[in-house]
Amino acid sequence: LGLSGPPGAGKSTFIECFGKMLTERKHKVSVLAVDPSSSTSGGSLLGDKTRMTELSRDMNAYIRPSPTSGTLGGVTRTTNEAILLCEGGGYDVVLVETVGVGQSEFAVADMVDMFILLLPPAGGDELQGIKRGIIEVADLVAINKADGDLVVPARRIQAEYISAMKLLRKRSEVWRPKV
Repeated sequence: LGLSGPPGAGKSTFIECFGKMLTERKHKVSVLAVDPSSSTSGGSLLGDKTRMTELSRDMNAYIRPSPTSGTLGGVTRTTNEAILLCEGGGYDVVLVETVGVGQSEFAVADMVDMFILLLPPAGGDELQGIKRGIIEVADLVAINKADGDLVVPARRIQAEYISAMKLLRKRSEVWRPKV
């Protein structure tokens, strides 16, 4: 599964919870977390693993943060090979977390079975949903952080994205992207 979304959408937190649920169901989970690299120093924080403290201690999970090192598209130039290595190593679920992205960083969509776009309740209006790019390749749009005071805005954004996605051309005869 590829997971993408804007910075602050809760990608790492979602992966922590989802990954724990999977390992409790006896799956072996690998997480490939991609962090942006500085254009000045070339360095990268690789901090996503620190947000997955429980999952990082789970013996049925493997978390590998990697820097983009200037690669565009939200992944590294070796992400596809890393996915294959994880599968070969016996991990039956591989989650790829891209860098926080905008409308054009969706290279992971061609590497995975399902591409999930995670959005916060303040993810924009219907016009954001019909922008070409990342929305067109999403198999699933998940509105995250939809609790407490954010339930109403989350439901509104969900309805707007459902409406907007009806305007997009179908990519498959068997799957219609869900929100």
